[in-house]
Amino acid sequence: MARTKRKVNFVVSVPVQEVTKHIYHACGYVRLSMEDSGRLGADTIENQKELISRYIEVQPDMEFVRLYCDNGQTGTNFSRPQFEQMMEDIRKGMIDCIVVKDLSRFGRNYRETGNYLERIFPFLDVRFVAIFDQFDTSNIEQRSDSYIIALKNIMNEAYSRDISKKVGSSYVIKQRKGEFTGTWAVYGYQKCVDNPYKIEPNTETAPIVQDIFRQRILGISYTQIAGDLNRRGIASPAHYHYLKGDVKAERYAYVKWNPKVVRDILLNEVYLGHMVQGRKRQSFSEGKKQQLLPQTEWTIVRNTHVPLIDEVTFQKVQEMARHLT
Repeated sequence: MARTKRKVNFVVSVPVQEVTKHIYHACGYVRLSMEDSGRLGADTIENQKELISRYIEVQPDMEFVRLYCDNGQTGTNFSRPQFEQMMEDIRKGMIDCIVVKDLSRFGRNYRETGNYLERIFPFLDVRFVAIFDQFDTSNIEQRSDSYIIALKNIMNEAYSRDISKKVGSSYVIKQRKGEFTGTWAVYGYQKCVDNPYKIEPNTETAPIVQDIFRQRILGISYTQIAGDLNRRGIASPAHYHYLKGDVKAERYAYVKWNPKVVRDILLNEVYLGHMVQGRKRQSFSEGKKQQLLPQTEWTIVRNTHVPLIDEVTFQKVQEMARHLT
């Protein structure tokens, strides 16, 4: 009987492919609100920048791209120039990781913050890191303390509601005293260098305002005035702020003059030298969104700054508006 040949199974070694580690294009986001500025123990923009820069530098899976800074911006909503620019860069594919000092610097509104962390960033495939909170969305599923993050967001919102009441009251007091409380002055004016609560004529834009009034007195319509300004290549108020760096979002780079902007300028008593504020109201502490107020509720303090238009010219323009000529 022939001997059966035994089979031999050879183990074939397959070379293991090296897995390439994903390198995140990381940005830092820093924010400081006006109410936080100067407070004892408060964060500073510089401290936040240094902390985030050092953190990204030592992470083997991060590559620093740029830093976005909203100074003097509230955390109760996300309508902030640099935040909007950051989101625009994310959509362009330039950024896929955001690093902040802590959640309060990112935002103090629980619902909106949660929407970004749970829906928007995952949809855009963006990693989010809050250093002091030890929160990193790249390993959130392995964590058992996610509820703590939600609690911190609620506490941040409660803190903002309390601050909103106090800051809102201080703004009302300043406005009643005729002090300017806005982010930037109305077109035609600028904040005084030595006193940000006062405004003075802007040598670049004040002549444009005066020209708009001159054209209207001649019977030229809002639409024709807007068209003339566009043909002459004069930057609209929104475009002007973009050129000066007050706002960074690209959408402001292409805003043209339109009849409504011209009309708003022609109806604004600020050009008579009166401080006109409180046209809108937004109360985060009461959960109220921004709303326009009737003129009877505006705060108007007379003779607070140099006028650009005389009373006779202004009143004549108002009369023309009433007759829709």
